[in-house]
Amino acid sequence: MSRPWTVFKARRRLQSILARRRPDAVVVHGSWSHAVFGPVVKQSGCKLIHALHDDLSHRGIFDRMAARCSPNVIIANSKFTSQAVRDLFQAPVEVVFYPVAPVPEISHEVRTRIRDKHETSPDSVVILQACRLERWKGQSVLIRALARLHTNERWELWLVGGPQRKHEQQYFDELRQMATDAGICHRVRFVGQSSEVRELMASADIYCQPNTGPEPFGIVFVEALLAGLPIITASIGGAAEIVDATCGVAVTPGSDVELASILEQLIEDPIRRRMLSQGGPARAEYLCGPKRQMQQLADVIEAV
Repeated sequence: MSRPWTVFKARRRLQSILARRRPDAVVVHGSWSHAVFGPVVKQSGCKLIHALHDDLSHRGIFDRMAARCSPNVIIANSKFTSQAVRDLFQAPVEVVFYPVAPVPEISHEVRTRIRDKHETSPDSVVILQACRLERWKGQSVLIRALARLHTNERWELWLVGGPQRKHEQQYFDELRQMATDAGICHRVRFVGQSSEVRELMASADIYCQPNTGPEPFGIVFVEALLAGLPIITASIGGAAEIVDATCGVAVTPGSDVELASILEQLIEDPIRRRMLSQGGPARAEYLCGPKRQMQQLADVIEAV
């Protein structure tokens, strides 16, 4: 956008593609692509569909630019994101949760291999968080909560996700220092970037992501449910639409005291963990079963 001639070139290219292929509809993903390409789509006579993935309660220049060109429909990924967009565009809003496919069951041998790799005892209660290194994801809240449980020898924490940008590296270093200062660094595994998240989930016992800011949706929560992990998260954003009492526990955002209490309860109560674990896959299928969600998506697009 800082080089307008590249925008004009991209728009002309899209005009050429639309004129040649004549699609029925074009989907833009978010305000940036909507602002750049929405007017071209509307001028071509194609239907314009905006796939909304983000929280637009705090709006920037691209959101305001996109609002000048209303789509034919907005497909929001959660009720939370749909609420913030209704007064931005003069267009109908449909909520369609992402389709998330079940995964094959991980064998006991794989679970043993993963735990051995991280030098984790078979009896340890592994708490897992797998996400980007963003402050609002709540890794620091989790470490502060576990610092309160330093005398409980039963737990271990696996933090999955590596720094990709400068501010993420700074946050990563802060988290390591927090664990060191709290005297729990030997029980916090900074796994970093990993292509084995599915295997890590299957080898853990609790999924905990105590966000201090809202998730637009939170596919990772659905993946954790499919892995049979009881979930602890903050009662905000899209996570509040995914996690209910059948499969997890909601905590007050930012409260490490409350989080520590809930964690200790689940660490010490394998029966409750098992009950929440059993409710996970059914909850995930109800919300994000691929067959039903793909049909819902098709119905919304067809209606346009």
